[in-house]
Amino acid sequence: MNDTFMKEKPIFGLVLSMSLPMVLSMLVSSLYNIVDSYFVAKISEDAMTALSLVYPVQNLINAVTIGFGIGINAVIAYYLGAQDRSCADRAAALGVFWNLAHGVILTAASIAVMPFFLRLFSSDEGIMDYALRYSRIAFSFAVVIALGMTYEKIFQAAGRMRSAMISTLAGCITNIILDPVLIFGIGPAPELGIEGAALATGIGQTVTLALYLAICVIRPLPVRIRLKSLFSDGASDKTVFQDEITGKLYAVGIPACLNLALPSILISALNGILAVFSESYVLVLGVYYKLQTFLYLTANGIVQGIRPLVGYNYGAGEHGRVKKIFQTALSMSAVIMVFGTVICFLVPERLFALFTTNAETIRMGGTALRVISLGFLVSSVSITAGGALEGLGKGVPSLLISLLRYLVLIIPAAFLLSRFLEAEGVWHAFWVTEWIAAFAAFLIYHKESCACVQKKVE
Repeated sequence: MNDTFMKEKPIFGLVLSMSLPMVLSMLVSSLYNIVDSYFVAKISEDAMTALSLVYPVQNLINAVTIGFGIGINAVIAYYLGAQDRSCADRAAALGVFWNLAHGVILTAASIAVMPFFLRLFSSDEGIMDYALRYSRIAFSFAVVIALGMTYEKIFQAAGRMRSAMISTLAGCITNIILDPVLIFGIGPAPELGIEGAALATGIGQTVTLALYLAICVIRPLPVRIRLKSLFSDGASDKTVFQDEITGKLYAVGIPACLNLALPSILISALNGILAVFSESYVLVLGVYYKLQTFLYLTANGIVQGIRPLVGYNYGAGEHGRVKKIFQTALSMSAVIMVFGTVICFLVPERLFALFTTNAETIRMGGTALRVISLGFLVSSVSITAGGALEGLGKGVPSLLISLLRYLVLIIPAAFLLSRFLEAEGVWHAFWVTEWIAAFAAFLIYHKESCACVQKKVE
């Protein structure tokens, strides 16, 4: 493939070709989330509640590793667009080094903090036992997750979306197959219960990483990941700790990590508000976050597709194409959100019935989905704007949008509305927040994209 295809192909076809593989892989990832929860729910409702309580810390691990990967993606794409292969190679090598370190730290910290964290939300010993048994195994794979996410973002930055899709799909399908086998002990496999769900997830993640490494050998990337790049940039004796590129990786990566970590803070805060009314609402929130992955991970697939396109074209000075890429991605995300809104209005109870047989919980879940879905369509503005800003290397403005959606607006709104509408007030806080955040996101993106054009011209 021509190295300059990102600035030469027609916009719609280019966005579609870059996004579709990631949309498909995100759909399968969403299916994995649903299937994993479905089988865990078959163990007991306590097991499903435990999974909901573990989710914020699990999301934090993903946030750090994916977020830093976004920094790697943006920096490599920029240097490739500027035709600076040496710096692109160094960014790839430094990205692998730092995310590996993140994985090691996350493994130790997350396992150590779980008992204290769980006590904040539940005193039920059965739920605690399920949560600890699941988390110890799942969190042991943090290093594998970190390396897998690093290679995914390097592949995407190089335009190798199909390879990224195949690797992600292979891991998710492995996970889906192994879930019932390891949870219930099908065939020669032992019955491991909730530990089986965690192990199936870890094995799937390992398969994904193994495929990335194999593809690198069989069909090398246009960027080279070399050990010597960690110690010298070829022009000085700067170490990995002093390098300017390391600073650029973290300049985008830290805001992106915080972007992705904010849902963990949000879910923990909302769990605290909802638990006052009933632990069943904690389960409803947990199931909602599993179900919404079908929409938001799919939309994220589009964002993953345009992020390297935005970075490459910005680096190449193609500002008109950057604008058209943003508009195309926004339209595609909006279509996905309309579809999700219709489904949530028509059959919300059926969706919740996949995870519980309790009629009252199903009723509460149906109400929650109908109310929350009022904000799906406008959320496409915030999602697309945030991803495009990361592609431009503007991590802080992207973080500001996420802060509005996940912290500044929704938590106070949820608390205040719950005083008047009880638990249902929390659901209304979602759509109120999305409408306000979408307006702010539009203004932020317009301001920052204009500033980027001006800076490039100067």
